[in-house]
Amino acid sequence: MILLITGCAGGLGKKLAEDAFAAGHSILITDINEKELKKFAAPWKKETDRVLVSKLDVTSPADWKKVIDLAYKKWGRLDVLLNVAGYLLPGYIYEVPATQIDRHMDINAKGVMYGTREAAIRMTEAKAGHIVNIASLAGVAPITGIALYSTSKFAVRGFSLAIAQELRAKNVFVTVVCPDAIKTPMLDLQKDYEQASMTFSGDKVLTAEEVSKIVLGKVLSRKPLEVLIPQSRGILAKIGNLFPASAAILGPMLRKKGLKKQSTYVKG
Repeated sequence: MILLITGCAGGLGKKLAEDAFAAGHSILITDINEKELKKFAAPWKKETDRVLVSKLDVTSPADWKKVIDLAYKKWGRLDVLLNVAGYLLPGYIYEVPATQIDRHMDINAKGVMYGTREAAIRMTEAKAGHIVNIASLAGVAPITGIALYSTSKFAVRGFSLAIAQELRAKNVFVTVVCPDAIKTPMLDLQKDYEQASMTFSGDKVLTAEEVSKIVLGKVLSRKPLEVLIPQSRGILAKIGNLFPASAAILGPMLRKKGLKKQSTYVKG
């Protein structure tokens, strides 16, 4: 398959690129951090038939068109778009500058929308394709202390579920993946913010390897509408969202648990 992956300079995007290549797929890897992206891709410099590298600012519709044009020029098609790139800065709403509202929504929500739109134009013409948007369990149940991130991921999830119905008639599938906390630089950053303690309230931290295996396995083969990782915590998130007043009862307990785990978390 031909995969376009965003956010490949680090974290989950980087792991997905490594695993996709190892599985035999051809990949177009992108990131706004061109220096780190090229450093990561250096071992593949002779794999010109299977690997393309391009800088991509996901907040730029023009960049999105340019990158997707690259895929079609090289391979004549795009089978899968993996929207992975994301941004998070913890903080209570009375602490964060207004610019952080824009940054979270521009990268996490609008970036996914721009990419999905550009890919969907081509995929609907071909009547084939699969768009995989990485949201979060913070987009299933609201998480205090990272409200801007949580809100942007709610947008990703809602957008994905809505456009899935639009695109299914054109034989284009959409999957939204909602993982719990993953051991990546994004989680490492949250270690130093008390406001992000809820992020650490799960029983375990996921690894990028675990999530990559699910995405490149179950998600690409079965094309489900939504995947919650882990499913048990995802169900709790849905219950919490269904009964929002329960946060007043469960919130303090989860925060206490999160603070304890946050204090013992070891950065990667």
